[in-house]
Amino acid sequence: MDSGAQCYRRYLDGDDEAFIIIIDEYKYELTLYLRTLTGDIVHAEELMEDTFAKLFINKPKFAGKSSFKTWLFAIARNLAYDDMRRASHISPTPTDELEVADEEEDVEANCIKDERKRALYRALGELSLDQRQALHLFYFEDMSCAEIAAVMKKNVAQVKNLLSRGRASLRQKLEEWGFSYEN
Repeated sequence: MDSGAQCYRRYLDGDDEAFIIIIDEYKYELTLYLRTLTGDIVHAEELMEDTFAKLFINKPKFAGKSSFKTWLFAIARNLAYDDMRRASHISPTPTDELEVADEEEDVEANCIKDERKRALYRALGELSLDQRQALHLFYFEDMSCAEIAAVMKKNVAQVKNLLSRGRASLRQKLEEWGFSYEN
């Protein structure tokens, strides 16, 4: 059982401090993941808060069929998709809306400083939502294909396909922009 699962079990048993540990442990990773789904860091933060509020209020049962992180990310994904359906905006935000203006001193613009990172970020924004989501979970959250499949409600073969096509699309886009691909 991972530390998140242990803390959640303690929370369900009445230890509210354990819930604070869960929030501290997962809030940043969860926000970045939700950012890949929404295209908006502020909206991602709101959905992250909604995810933790759902855990706090509803206290859903964690069966342990996956890691706690996988389970938590699946809850967040479902909330994000429900939110997008309610807003009647299922397609991802167009890439031109994702570009960050330097004048706004956006938090993300401060984090993405060098040209390669900006190019990679733009190229990721042009991928399909599923490819972007799979690549984020694989490379930034270090999830296995099986864990990604559980979060995305797909089978492992579909996840491998998304990862392969996503990498190929990224490589092609970066090469079009003059960057050489390094393994």
